[in-house]
Amino acid sequence: MVRTAVLARQTAETDISLELNIDGTGKTQVATGIGFFDHMLTLWTKHGLFDLQVKADGDLYVDCHHTVEDTGIVLGQALSKALGDKTGIKRYGTAYVPMDEALVMVSLDISGRPYLVYDVSISAGMIGSYDTEMTEEFLRAFAFNAGLTLHVRLIHGKNAHHIVEAVFKALGRALDEATRKDERIIGVMSTKGML
Repeated sequence: MVRTAVLARQTAETDISLELNIDGTGKTQVATGIGFFDHMLTLWTKHGLFDLQVKADGDLYVDCHHTVEDTGIVLGQALSKALGDKTGIKRYGTAYVPMDEALVMVSLDISGRPYLVYDVSISAGMIGSYDTEMTEEFLRAFAFNAGLTLHVRLIHGKNAHHIVEAVFKALGRALDEATRKDERIIGVMSTKGML
């Protein structure tokens, strides 16, 4: 069974349509109007081996905040929907990703208990038209709507592009690990019997 979700969300600030296939090959079609953010979502897709299509129209004349955060909301909802009852998934994933001088660790639990620990300091305010503060906002929106406990930590790094890129790559790799099915798992990976 292919695990997919198709979602749309429209507000006064954004209009987002999204298709996610967890069991993909890294194919992507992303258009948010924010070049660097498109690049990050493409990296997330490639390194997580997901297929992703995103079309986002937002109030970019204000700034990128609503578009990035709302994309995180819809992507999180899509991941939750595609996982269904989470039967057979490994649940946990951790990835360390180096990007030149930067090294980032992402560790997560598809627990149904949303939480974000974000220990990343970025000195540059902007990368192109992307506000680096939005990395944390995206991750929070994504984690809370997907039901993830998510830890993101910068171990080393100075270059803002490298740091954010390592975050998105590590997030993809950790999610790939956590969403994998394991035939040895009966039901869900919890003594409670549900996630």
